[in-house]
Amino acid sequence: MPNPCISPHPHSGAASDFDFFVGSWRIQHRRLKDRLRGCEEWEQFEGSSAMQKLLGGHANVDDNVIHLPDGDYRALTLRSFDAASGLWSIWWLDGRHPGRLDVPVVGGFKDGKGYFYADDTHRGQAIRVRFLWTQCSELGQPRWEQAFSTDGGVSWEVNWVMDFRRIDALAEAPECR
Repeated sequence: MPNPCISPHPHSGAASDFDFFVGSWRIQHRRLKDRLRGCEEWEQFEGSSAMQKLLGGHANVDDNVIHLPDGDYRALTLRSFDAASGLWSIWWLDGRHPGRLDVPVVGGFKDGKGYFYADDTHRGQAIRVRFLWTQCSELGQPRWEQAFSTDGGVSWEVNWVMDFRRIDALAEAPECR
């Protein structure tokens, strides 16, 4: 049986780059309580996600339930692969703000890690955003990290980490090694 954490195409530019993430997941979240203010206090909470492929594999979507300490909410991630450029674009739609789609982060995978970037603002300040997808973390499952930079990407503050544990029929699949 193929390893569920390793993409069959470890380099950027394949519509199958996110195939490792198809299915249902339980998520352990760790998030800084306050971003870009020197905060070192993290909050932990749980969630779940279910991802499916669309557009013949050139897009995918996941439906997320996030159990924040002050209340639950739903969100959606939409990813689209551009075969001409070999890049993915990733959008986030927060169910608490259904009329606002976040700026897409754009990038791709190489050797089991996906780097995706965008220019955005946080509290009125220009920032660079980075998503880091690790297909197989040291825990043997996928990991996502979000980081912000106020200096154009010279330094980064990681502010949100999600560790995923498969809960669907593929749960019997071997962990990565």
